[in-house]
Amino acid sequence: MADAPLLPHDRGHELWTMEEGPSRKLMASIDRWVSAMVGDDGIDMPLSGSSPAIEATIFARQDGLVVGCAVVDYLLQIWAPSVRVSWFAGDGKRVSSGDEIAVFTGSKDDVLAVERLALNALGQLSGIATETKRWSSIAPKQIACTRKTIWGLLDKWAVHMGGGLTHRLSKEDAVMIKENDLASMHDHLESHVERLVTYLQDVDPSEVGAFLEVETRTEKEAMMAAMVWSQRREQQDMDRLVVMLDNFTPEQCKTVSEQMEEQGIRNHVVLEASGGIVFDELKSWHECGLDVVSTSVVNRGVRPLDMSMLVNGM
Repeated sequence: MADAPLLPHDRGHELWTMEEGPSRKLMASIDRWVSAMVGDDGIDMPLSGSSPAIEATIFARQDGLVVGCAVVDYLLQIWAPSVRVSWFAGDGKRVSSGDEIAVFTGSKDDVLAVERLALNALGQLSGIATETKRWSSIAPKQIACTRKTIWGLLDKWAVHMGGGLTHRLSKEDAVMIKENDLASMHDHLESHVERLVTYLQDVDPSEVGAFLEVETRTEKEAMMAAMVWSQRREQQDMDRLVVMLDNFTPEQCKTVSEQMEEQGIRNHVVLEASGGIVFDELKSWHECGLDVVSTSVVNRGVRPLDMSMLVNGM
């Protein structure tokens, strides 16, 4: 359940902490994305405008969580060093419609050159954090995003700031065995279940990274995976196995969880549901015995938080 031991999907601390701010891993991602954004906007060298100085204020046009200030700070530091920013609402802060978020001061040409880049970054990431907060308020410490991202680690950072779980930070971060992976293994075995069981019996836990996850499509597959792993854990000191229940209904998830409890194997696995998760049914997902509910809805295709920049005095 949501109050179980620490979930392996909770990896946001590798990107950001309140004490330290952005990690090196996150800053490397910020550098890559900022470089792409300024390049696409035709900026190929740091700005050094000599036009008169202006002040411009960024306002929130709707309620939400602000995320992306670290991106804007890096953008200005590297590409518009003449522009200064004063933040009224930093990363992770809640704002209401009409609130001031930041004031930019600098050359008119430079401020206007970075206006859209700054608003794009802040709007996109704040939108993800705000949507994640909406979900995580109903299912706290249970909502995880997937690797279906638009801006990679930046999306996962925004999910983390909204109270969600990052899941894998990259493909190599943890091992997830999905249908296509099993289909390419153990060619001498015809049954999907046989391939799953054989893999779990043979896999070296020390080589799976942060966690090992297997995708299951039926109740039988989920039970077999949990049974095999519980037998291995009784003999070895190993982490829990993440069992993904792919496209299960809340009722099916509840049945699997209860069956595992009856068999005494529930504590050997982390149960994750993925596929077909919708906000209107989130309470049912939260209460059906799962540890994790993973979805790309919180970060993919989310509307940016509405905000705008106005030159002071206009």
